Amino acid sequence: MEKRTWIFLILSGAATGLSWLFYFKALQLGDVSRVAPIDKMSVIITILLAFLFLKEPVNLKVILGITTGSIILLFK
Repeated sequence: MEKRTWIFLILSGAATGLSWLFYFKALQLGDVSRVAPIDKMSVIITILLAFLFLKEPVNLKVILGITTGSIILLFK
């Protein structure tokens, strides 16, 4: 693998680990009904960043999928 690939894998692992640590700390400090919806918003943020930085295609199918999936996650 290329050096750049390894760098992104390591950064991704670090971000994932920190995300879980912050999530559990937020659960300790706050109400679950307030913390969980914010956590679910990370899906939307990830997709928006993919559109902005990775130039992922945006179309009606993708927007409907994001919206529907987010609503299902919020109310599950």
